[in-house]
Amino acid sequence: MGGMSDSPAPLADPHIAFDPAEGRRDVVVLGSTGSIGTQAIDLVLRNPDRFRVTALSAAGGRAGLLAEQAHRLRVRTVAVAREEAVPELREALKERYGSEPLPEILAGPDAATQVAASDCHTVLNGITGSIGLAPTLAALEAGRTLALANKESLIVGGPLVKAVAKPGQIIPVDSEHAALFQALAAGTRADVRKLVVTASGGPFRGRTREELAHVTREDALAHPTWAMGPVITVNSATLVNKGLEVIEAHLLYDIPFDRIEVVVHPQSYVHSMVEFTDGSTLAQATPPDMRGPIAIGIGWPERVPDAAPAFDWSTASTWEFFPLDTEAFPSVGLARHVGQLGGTAPAVFNAANEECVEAFLGGRLPFNGIMDTVTAVVTEHGTPTDGTSLTMRDVLEAETWARARARELTAKATAEARA
Repeated sequence: MGGMSDSPAPLADPHIAFDPAEGRRDVVVLGSTGSIGTQAIDLVLRNPDRFRVTALSAAGGRAGLLAEQAHRLRVRTVAVAREEAVPELREALKERYGSEPLPEILAGPDAATQVAASDCHTVLNGITGSIGLAPTLAALEAGRTLALANKESLIVGGPLVKAVAKPGQIIPVDSEHAALFQALAAGTRADVRKLVVTASGGPFRGRTREELAHVTREDALAHPTWAMGPVITVNSATLVNKGLEVIEAHLLYDIPFDRIEVVVHPQSYVHSMVEFTDGSTLAQATPPDMRGPIAIGIGWPERVPDAAPAFDWSTASTWEFFPLDTEAFPSVGLARHVGQLGGTAPAVFNAANEECVEAFLGGRLPFNGIMDTVTAVVTEHGTPTDGTSLTMRDVLEAETWARARARELTAKATAEARA
């Protein structure tokens, strides 16, 4: 088909001949106290014959929950990013383990990377933010299957990930990419005409740019269908998350940007679709629940019975689809732009956005100011680093610059508003 890449098999490929695990599959969960991690552990605890968690990692801010998870799962290792969290974690573990031996404790910024390379079958990366890149690379280099919920590591380090990942080594956990993964199983790459990524539209669907000028933090955090952390929820409100998902779909499935479309689907029942060359479109649909994509990520090629709720087809429902308003929500177009630029441009986009979201949540930047500032930082940066020669140092330096520049522009805008 015209325009189809001749590059190697995609990073995420349902046609790769995965061997079902013999007995229980050993899993490492990164970001265990977050939304993805807690749902993954719920799934594991309900399927002890299929999965065994061998190690956990978390930032360290919820020591009691992490200790409870470690005890219930009987893990070998617990890792925290914040070294100062170790005393509280150790005490919490002692309360639950009593006289039993405690699991090994790792601490520091490299702790998650250490457990990502540990002995297991699958690493579930549920860390939020670009700090998930190093664990992603460690898991891939160690030959583990990577169930990837940390989209930022692929966004900021796409060339680095592609350089070490074997074809099909990554199983996506984002609901949209898990949907594409399943729908793509119905045809060959040459059969694919278009990927259609669905977006709920967030809490501000239907509003104009002018109407978005004065929305509040509370408005932005009131997502109509998904319960997520504050950063991801704001990214859903700006549709930055959808822009990141377009880049991610391009990298995972090796489909050109001009054949990846975004449509707004408020009900969030259809998680994404694949249009084939014969005119058929396959949609993957479930009620909004992340345990289904998580089960695909850690269980593929087998499906986990009753992983998530199914539809009640005896009840009437309406499914709607709308075109994306690119004027009110310019984030998807900007994401396509930085994705096509490649190099360090996606890292700059992501880092500047993280800083701007933090400023918005802290009341230092208006809602429209998020994308205005990100656009300014991306434009100023350009793309000085070629993607074929990208290094981890390049990524870190680009992120550092982008964060600093975003903070400078935010401070300037705040000062001008108060003048």
